[in-house]
Amino acid sequence: MRTEFHERLDALTTEASAMCALAASVMRHANTALLRTDEFDSAAMQSELSDLHARNRHLERSALVTLACEAPVASDLRFVVTALHIGADADRMGDLADHVARVVERRHPEPVVTDAVSGYFIKMGRNVVDLAEAAAGMVLDGDTARADQIRETDEFVNELHRRLFAVLMSPDWDGGVQRAVDLILLGRFYERFGDHAKGIANRIVFRTTGISPLRSDTDS
Repeated sequence: MRTEFHERLDALTTEASAMCALAASVMRHANTALLRTDEFDSAAMQSELSDLHARNRHLERSALVTLACEAPVASDLRFVVTALHIGADADRMGDLADHVARVVERRHPEPVVTDAVSGYFIKMGRNVVDLAEAAAGMVLDGDTARADQIRETDEFVNELHRRLFAVLMSPDWDGGVQRAVDLILLGRFYERFGDHAKGIANRIVFRTTGISPLRSDTDS
C-alpha cells in the first residue's frame, strides 16, 4: 500500500512539473503573438491552454483522492498540498499568457508594441519563460538551491516592469494613451507570470524543508 501511495505522490509531482513546462510553452506562443505576430499560431496556443486546464482538473481530482484514501502524515501531506497549489499557479500562468495574446488580437492589425519599448518585452518574455522552465525542473528534482536564482530572475523581471512603467508615464511618451494602457496591462501580465513562478519555487522549499519562505506575491 505504501508503495502505491508513493507512486501517487510521484505522479502528482510529475504532473505539476509538466504543467509548469506547459505554461512556459503557452507563454512562448504569447511572446510570438506580441513580437512576431505574423508567426503566431493561435490554434496551437489555445490547444495547449485547454490541455493545461484539463491537467489542472485532473491533478485536483488525483490530489483529493490521495488525501481521502491515504490520510498522509505531515511530510507526505506537504507533497499533496504543494502539488495542488502548483497546479493552480501553472493554470493561472497559462491564463496570464492568454491575456497577452488577447490584447494583441484585440488591436490587430495595429501593433501594440513600439520600438521604444520592444526591448523591455523581449527581455521580460525570455525571462518569464526561463522562470517557468526552471520552476518545472525544481518541482521535479526538489533542488532548493534553484530558488535563489528563480527569485533573482523574478526580481529582474520586476525591475524591467518598473522601467517600462516609467517610460510610459514619462511626459516624453508619444505613443498615445490607449497604447500606454495596453502596454501597462501587458507588463503587469508578465510580472504576475513571473511572480507565480517564484511562488512555485517557494512552495518547493516548503515541501522539502517544512519551512515556509517569505510570503509569496501570489498569495496577495
